[in-house]
Parts: sequence; structure tokens; C-alpha cells
Amino acid sequence: MHLVPGLEEQLPALTPQEAIVESNRCLFCFDAPCTHACPTHIDIPRFIKKIATDNLLGSAKTILEANLLGATCARVCPVQELCEGACVLGSEHRPIPIGRLQRHSMDDAYARGVPRIFKTAARTGKKIAVIGAGPAGLSCAGELAKRGHAVTVFERRDLGGGLSTYGIISLREPVDIALAEVEMIRALGVEFRAGVEFGRELSLTELQVDFDAVFVSAGLGATPLLGIPGEESIVDGLAYIEQSKLDLRNLQVGREVVVIGAGNTAIDCATIAKRQGAERVTIVYRRSEAEMSAYGHEYDFAKKEGVEFRFLTQPVEVMTDAKRVTGLVCVSTELGEPDGSGRRSPREVPDSRFVLAADQVVKAIGQEKLSIAAALGIVTERGFIQVNDNFETSVQGIYAGGDCIRTRGASSTVMAVQDGKLAAAAMHSRLTWPI
Repeated sequence: MHLVPGLEEQLPALTPQEAIVESNRCLFCFDAPCTHACPTHIDIPRFIKKIATDNLLGSAKTILEANLLGATCARVCPVQELCEGACVLGSEHRPIPIGRLQRHSMDDAYARGVPRIFKTAARTGKKIAVIGAGPAGLSCAGELAKRGHAVTVFERRDLGGGLSTYGIISLREPVDIALAEVEMIRALGVEFRAGVEFGRELSLTELQVDFDAVFVSAGLGATPLLGIPGEESIVDGLAYIEQSKLDLRNLQVGREVVVIGAGNTAIDCATIAKRQGAERVTIVYRRSEAEMSAYGHEYDFAKKEGVEFRFLTQPVEVMTDAKRVTGLVCVSTELGEPDGSGRRSPREVPDSRFVLAADQVVKAIGQEKLSIAAALGIVTERGFIQVNDNFETSVQGIYAGGDCIRTRGASSTVMAVQDGKLAAAAMHSRLTWPI
């Protein structure tokens, strides 16, 4: 496994004995709340029961039947907010460590080379194109391949896995895990074409001629601009995480690092800086603690790491000397009425400028919407692709899922996986419906 010094997985793997002990604590609830809380509806008591009876292969099969990216989700799911948060033992006792038990089963399956758990159906003669090899695309491709369809995944980057490969800190998911899942999907018969970008090397006309249906799982775009002087000296947060996973040797980390933003990506960037030698790391956010989008447990984690937080703080200029960052000019803010996001909008406090010492500034302020919808002639809502209950867009035969359709609420890997799974079922029904 490719290990990143200082950023090894946060929680160690359970030993076989620990897994047995923890699985035997489970009450195996009927109509289990944990299963309802899981967006992919894994039968959690069933997979845990199989661990308790030393049937790890059966446990892995139970997980993969509901979630083909079970190894990733075991690591990156906000289990505190989902399955573990719903565990009936959590109120007065200690909840079952569902995520770690799921990882235990999946690690065992991959250590065995993920034996042929699934038998693919007879070939249907139908061909489907998937644009994007992130979690939604991989889930959709795998589910369609299991049903006998010929699937080709087009990915603009060299490696599949999307944010699991490039944008989730190694502390939570090593790159090898994401790539192993790509290979598992490939083993189901899915073809991958890397380095192919829609709109450049691939056109809608080609897709419509060569394929019976298309699934768009293009995620989101680049980090938006702040529009402040000196912005060219700011480091992009997603690039910061990517380099920490794939090219740590050349990652430049400052002594005093300021991270702009207060989502989970900002927390990851701050963690990287802290664990790679920064003496002081500060997260600045223009709203208050109540409005930050990072999960509560991630916020607590960052504080324990020694990351400082400056709320109600708006960056207005990056100070530089010969292109070297020397500080971040900020103003204090106060909150007014809610804006389009439903959060109270910040406004500048007069005469409140101050400077934060910094020799590196990283921004993690979300991602822009992609332009792929316009190229496909698809109806959008607030920049996101609009889909119906079957994940079909306004153009018949073109479906979509993942972050590119998430018009409201938080995005997550497990929700993208579920999108892909449900879209695959809808596409299969359409393609095999009797004429």
C-alpha cells in the first residue's frame, strides 16, 4: 500500500479479535435504524452478523450488493451523522463501530483479490457511456455491467476514482483503496478510457451514435476565484490535497498557513499543513461557527490537531513581496439576513481591517458548476443538472448523478454511490423494456 508519511489512516484496522468482539455487541435489530440511516441501505445487522460467525466473504457480499464502493464508504462516510449516529446503543452506551467493521470485511475481500462475488448476467447487446469515473460513475457502471450491459467509462484524468483518488486526504482514504475499487469495477467487464474529456476528445453526436444511453457523473469544476488582489499567490485546496496524496515529496508547506473556507475540504487542507510541519495553521471563515459546512466531528478533530479558527473574518487581499506571501489582509464581518443558501449573509464591519501573518494561503471554498450541461443541451437548476425521479435529464436517454445534480443539501460519496445505483436500475428498466 502507498503510505503517506504523517498522513497514514487515522484509525487502525480492527484486529480479527476486535472485530469479533465488536460484532457480538450488535443487537441485530429488526428494521434496524442504522440500515435506514445508510443512504445505500446496506443491511448492516446482516453483514455484522456474518463477521460474528466468521463469514467475512459473506459479509463483504452483503455490503457490495448494496454499495459497490463499500471500501471507500467504510472510510469516508460521516458515520457519526448516519449509521453509527442512529445506533440504538449510542444513547446510553457506545455505538457499534459500523464503519470500521465494514472496512474489516472489505479489507479482507480485497486482500483475497475480491473473488468473483458477482456473476454478471448474459449480454444484453446494449451499450452505455459513463462520463466521469468518480463514485457515481463507478457505481452506475458496475451495476449496469452486472446486468449484462456493455459499459464504457470516459475519464478526463489519468486515474479513476474522482475525489476518492484525488481529493480526499490520505488520513481518511489512501489512494490505493480508491484505485483498487476502480480495478474491481473493471473486472466486472467495464471498459475505461482515460484522458478523454467531453467537449474536446468526445462529442454528444459520437455518444448518441455509439451508445444506447449516457450517464453523466462529471462532479463539479474548479475552485472559484475570490476576486481579491494577490489571489495568484493562493494555493488551490484540491490541488494541495492531490499533491499530498500523489506527490508529497514536492508539496510545499508554509510555516504559518492560513486556509480560507470552513468545509470538510478546508479541514483536510489544514490537517495536511499541520501534519507536514506548519507551526501555525488558521482557518478563516466569513460566517460564524454555526454556518460552517464541515461536519461537527471534523471541526472537533481539527481543533484537537491544533488548528486555530477565525470566524466572521473575510479575506480582502494577499500581501506579497516578490511573489512570496507575507500576510493576509482581512476585515471583520457581521451576519445579516439569510441569502440564497439559507445561511445568514456576511457584511463588512467598517474600519475593521487587520493582517494575519502568513507565508502560505490555501483556499477551499467549494467548486464551480461544470459547463457540460450546456454542451449536452440539458436543463439545469442553479447551475446543477436537473433530473427526474429516475435520474433522467431533460434529454431522453441521458441520465446524471453525483455532485453535478446536488441542487440542495450536502454532497457526499455515499450519496453519489446511491445515485449511480438507482440510475443504473432505471436505465436497465428502460433499455430492457419490451418494445
